Parts: sequence; C-alpha cells; structure tokens
Amino acid sequence: MNEYQENLKKKMDEYAHFIYRVCKEFPKDEMFGVVSQIRRAALSIILNYIEGYARKRPLVRLNFLETSYGSLKESKYLLYFSLVENYLSRENYSIGLKIAEEIGAMLWKEIDNLEKSQKI
Repeated sequence: MNEYQENLKKKMDEYAHFIYRVCKEFPKDEMFGVVSQIRRAALSIILNYIEGYARKRPLVRLNFLETSYGSLKESKYLLYFSLVENYLSRENYSIGLKIAEEIGAMLWKEIDNLEKSQKI
C-alpha cells in the first residue's frame, strides 16, 4: 500500500472506532438492531478494503473496494436513521458524516483509478 492508501485505511479505522464509541449511548433495546447493523457496516468498510489489497488480481480487488463503498453508504444511512430516532446527537452525526464523506471521496478515487488502469 502507498501513503494515500495507508491514510485512507487510518481514516476507515477512525470511523469504525467512532461508530463503536457512539453506539455505547444507543438504547439497549437496539443492541441487536441498529447497533449491530451499523457496527457491522462500519467494520465491513475497512475489512473489505484490507482484504481487497490482499488479492493479487485487480478485478477481484475492485470487487472488494466496491463492497467497501457499499458498506460506507449503508453506514451513512444508519447514521442518519440514528439521528432521526434520537439515538445520536446532532454533533456526533456531523462528526461521523464528515469522516464518512472523506472516506467516500478517497475510496471512490481508489475505485476510479483501478477501473482506469484496467480500462473498465
């Protein structure tokens, strides 16, 4: 991985830890609902990214990067849902959304560059 990719991985790690921290304040009856789903989505972002870079073939890597991006979109909706349901403060929503949007821009650039290099 190059420096850009390492920075993206660090941002993804920051996001996963942020999600785990804020979920501690969610209602206990959401432990197997929103809490479980948003935690899985947030971890899936970085786990699929890492797994993609463990793959030798570029098109297989691309599939993992796209899965990572899909998990990011899922977690962003769950952040919004949590705000509307008052599980999450406006301040924490803004923090999470900012990190997620930074990841999204960086990850989309990775996907686009890989597609261009493969002439997809």
